[in-house]
Order: sequence, then structure tokens, then C-alpha cells
Amino acid sequence: MNTVQELNNSLKSLIQEFEHILNQASSLQELEDARVVFLGRKGKLARIMSRLPELDPADRPGTGRTANEVKTELNRILENRKEALEKQAAAGGDITFDPTLPGRTPDMGSLHPVTRVIQDISNIFVGLGFDIVTGPEVETDFYNFEALNLPPGHPARDMQDTLYITKSLVLRTHTSPLQVRTMEKRRPPLAAIAPGKVYRRDSDLTHTPMFHQIEGFLVDTHVSMADLRGTLTAFAQRIFDPDVKVRFRPSFFPFTEPSAEVDISCVMCQGQGRNQDGSTCRVCKETGWVEVLGCGMIDPEVFLQVGYDPDIYTGFAFGLGVERVAMLKYGINDLRMFFENDIRFLNQFA
Repeated sequence: MNTVQELNNSLKSLIQEFEHILNQASSLQELEDARVVFLGRKGKLARIMSRLPELDPADRPGTGRTANEVKTELNRILENRKEALEKQAAAGGDITFDPTLPGRTPDMGSLHPVTRVIQDISNIFVGLGFDIVTGPEVETDFYNFEALNLPPGHPARDMQDTLYITKSLVLRTHTSPLQVRTMEKRRPPLAAIAPGKVYRRDSDLTHTPMFHQIEGFLVDTHVSMADLRGTLTAFAQRIFDPDVKVRFRPSFFPFTEPSAEVDISCVMCQGQGRNQDGSTCRVCKETGWVEVLGCGMIDPEVFLQVGYDPDIYTGFAFGLGVERVAMLKYGINDLRMFFENDIRFLNQFA
């Protein structure tokens, strides 16, 4: 037998051999394995074709045509067997599926409690006529400190526990820089809140290196402390309880004058200082009051930084920690629970 006949016979024998193997196959994976053996780059057909250079140049075209015909036939047999197996699987159904089992309820996602509180707070202030503004979390020293009446060397800078990126760039320690950025771009009257992440070098039961804050401010002519008190009282009664009591205590902030801390009657013990079983309230420590935010009338120095005439305009500003409001609203005693992503904790807010 010459080489031409040998190669042609070898090619044609592949059809019968391939068909026999596919008839024994019972899965699509077995079909794929057979395809690789016969039609793969190093398969039986490829090995036979690698011997073409052994033939005389005049004999090569005929053997090449035979090889192409065999390859076409092998692919046709493969597709037919694949179609048959797919129909068989569809007719027989999936034996791993038990239709008598009860259905599975998919897990439902929900808003994180911090996100939920941010939305609640934002909705309250939008209803009072405030806009929502946003800005960079990596802030310059000027906007984070100097424009807010905190020049270099000011002792109040030490209260911030700042995370510095460079000498003049910081991770913002509050969202108050947006007060300056907004006033630079807009003229009074204006009212806005600035929710967002802030960063400080601190971590314990009531502090985390990253937390959320909402800065709020209003500027117009003839704005007074009474406007501030009315706004924040309305907010506290909306976010906590219509019967909650609100008090203002004198305080100090470099960018407001006068300044105040805002307390509400304790929502855990209803301002009694003790729980129903007579034990001391751990939240208010028997005082009946809980601090929720700081505020004050915007310092004239801040107005000068943005080109507002302090003889014409007055305004107020306030800042609150979202996690602190969430802890009081939902009765949570460990701030870190908001960041641990424990599904058992988060499911309570679904």
C-alpha cells in the first residue's frame, strides 16, 4: 500500500471510529472530550494531516480534499449527537430538581441604617427649603481650617485629630469646608446641607476613623439665633419624637459666634434619667439629656473669607454626626456595629 492510500484510508476510518465513540457518549462533556481527541489541534485528524509533506506534490491536493470532507463529516456527526443529547435532557428533565420541595425566598437587600438616617435627615431639611451640596473628601488645609477661622497654630486644630496626606492636603475632618465652597459660588440668600464622610484619627466604642456628618448653614439678612433654634427644634422633633425637648448650651467653635451645643431629652429613658426598672440610664448617665449636635451664628471672619459683607449678612451653621443620631434613633450602644457588616444586625433594618 502506498502512502497516498494509507493516508486516505486512515482519514476515512476516522468517521466510523468517531461515530462509534459518540454513540457511547452520554453527556455533553464526553462529546467535548471526543471532539478534542479527533478534531483538536493535536488530535487524530491533525496528526494525519501533518504527514502531507511525505506525499508527492501532485498527490497532495487530492488527499487535502479528502481530509476536508472527513473533517466536515466529523463535525456533522458531532452536531447531530449533541442535538440528540440536548433533546434527551430536555425531555427527561433535571433529575436533581425536586418539584415537591418548598420554594426558596431570595434574600432581600435593604438600606444600611446609616444611609437610611442620612436620607431621613436630608428629607427633613429639604422640606425646610435647604439644598443638598457635596464636595471632595480630600481637602486643602485652607478650606478645612483656615477659611473656617482656624489659622495655623490655632489650638482648636488639635481637637480634630487630623489625617494628613501632605502638608497642605488632609482627609477632611468635617463637612464644614462645603460651607465655604458653597458661599464662594453663590450669593445670599442661601440654605444648604452637606452630608458626607469625614475622617479623624480616633477609634473606640463611640468613635471610628471614618464616620458621616451633615453640615447645615443658612445665610440671609437679619438671620438670628431664634431662627437657628426654631430650625433645629423642628428637626429634632421630626427625627426623634414630636414630644422631645430641646435645649441649647453655650459652647465654643472657631467658625461660629455665639456657639452652642444642642441637647435633646433622652429618647431611651424619656428624659427621666432612669429606666423603667429603676436602673441608671447608660445613654444620658442619669442627666435626662443627650447631646446631638453643635451650632452657632456664622463668625464674621468666615464671611470675609468668601467676600460677604458681615454688616449686611448674618447666618447660622450646625453640624451633626449621623451615626450618633442613628444610635439614639435605633437604640444602638456600639458605634462599630455600623461598620462590621454583620448580616444579623443589618437584617433588623430590612
